[in-house]
Amino acid sequence: MAEGGTTLEYTPTWVVAVVCTVFVVISLAVERFLHYLGKLLKKKNQKPLFEALQKIKEELMLLGFISLLLTVFQGRITSICISEKLANKWLPCKNKSDATGTAHFKAFFSFFPGGSARRLLAESSDSASSCSKGKVPILSTTALHHLHIFIFVLACVHVVFCALTILFGSAKIRQWKHWEDSVSNKEYDIEEAKSSKVTHVHDHDFIKNRFRGIGKNFYLMGWVHSFFKQFYGSINKSDYITLRLGFIMTHCRGNPKFNFHKYMMRALEADFKKVVGISWYLWIFVVVFLLLNVAGWHAYFWIAFIPFILLLAVGTKLEHIIIQLAHEVAEKHVAVEGDLVVQPSDDHFWFHRPRIVLILIHIILFQNSFELAFFFWIWVQYGFDSCIMGEVGYIIPRLIIGAFIQFVCSYSTLPLYAIVTQMGSSFKKAIFDEHIQEGLVGWAKQAKKKTVLRKAANGSSQVGHKEDSPGAVLLTKIGSERSTTEERKAGEISQENYP
Repeated sequence: MAEGGTTLEYTPTWVVAVVCTVFVVISLAVERFLHYLGKLLKKKNQKPLFEALQKIKEELMLLGFISLLLTVFQGRITSICISEKLANKWLPCKNKSDATGTAHFKAFFSFFPGGSARRLLAESSDSASSCSKGKVPILSTTALHHLHIFIFVLACVHVVFCALTILFGSAKIRQWKHWEDSVSNKEYDIEEAKSSKVTHVHDHDFIKNRFRGIGKNFYLMGWVHSFFKQFYGSINKSDYITLRLGFIMTHCRGNPKFNFHKYMMRALEADFKKVVGISWYLWIFVVVFLLLNVAGWHAYFWIAFIPFILLLAVGTKLEHIIIQLAHEVAEKHVAVEGDLVVQPSDDHFWFHRPRIVLILIHIILFQNSFELAFFFWIWVQYGFDSCIMGEVGYIIPRLIIGAFIQFVCSYSTLPLYAIVTQMGSSFKKAIFDEHIQEGLVGWAKQAKKKTVLRKAANGSSQVGHKEDSPGAVLLTKIGSERSTTEERKAGEISQENYP
């Protein structure tokens, strides 16, 4: 009983059974809920959302493993001792008397009967007694317990905020569906449209909104216009119709009635499974923030500006890409036959990679979730007046920035991402229906497998089987010729069209 409290040896069996039953029931209920939710998504052919659900399960498994490690190695961690001088450096709160310091631990646990806070502090004191004079445990039992809770809260808040962002962003994109219907319901032929009329470029609504006007044709003012445009009317009907036509003319010219809106929604759902996860570089950010959360530095306040600045930069860049598309047409043509068509290209994106935008949105959502999760965790765990919470003058701007990021990312940045990233040089596999995707992927894998077997056969025939008959060599050459075309097509599908 070195760690304090009563062990299982002297705990009533009915208490152990009741506690285990409660936690098992809760765990099974959550597992069944996720299972039936997955079956519902598969039944409705929502494979991207089902894969996102699987990603959430992976995150929960990771959290469970972290929880297991913290629990199993709790005794060993608290038995590691460091000097008091080293333990008093880089503290989140200024080191005062012990009574003042322990007051911050009572806010959360005071809700439970039995003095849980006092018990945990007693465990910390008992653990400290295992260290020699002048040394303290590297991490107390209480601190480990609170760190455990924080990691769980962070993951939950991140998943919830990502889901809300996708939900509100999708609601915004669905408002564009009547634009899609107004175009696709018309009897429309691309070749006939190109030859039947002449469009004066500078009189087109898309060019008027994106190219003409005071200062818009200057480079710097174009960026300024893009910055403010993301906050109001980021996408209008002329933008949608023009970008839609540019995509169809580039990637599916033979299908003028292609449902561009449905394709965008499928692509956004596929990207959701990447956004909802917590990548390794995001965990590095968590560690760095915990390192810099030193008293007087106000790191929690300054760190809030990172997602804020990134959000403004991403929104401005996406709007500027639309302006660049308009400039390319307006600077080359005065009038065009048929409808105005823009030319999608990866050259408009950072480092010629549209996927960078998704990575930045992932970072924005996670860092904003981290900020808000840290705030609510401190509030519940230690109380609003805790020294680790900071001054009110730093708290209010931080909450305003967090709410602003969540709102703008949901209703502006995410819809912009959904349509503008389709203006790259290649398309996503969401352009195909589900059964076609599976067929193409399976065909590509078979073609690559045949290529590997062919190369292995060629190598063995040249090195280890010089005595093979001419007929066998001839069959190998025929197989090589037949699989060459399959290899080339498989490479196109897996590399160019599936970015």
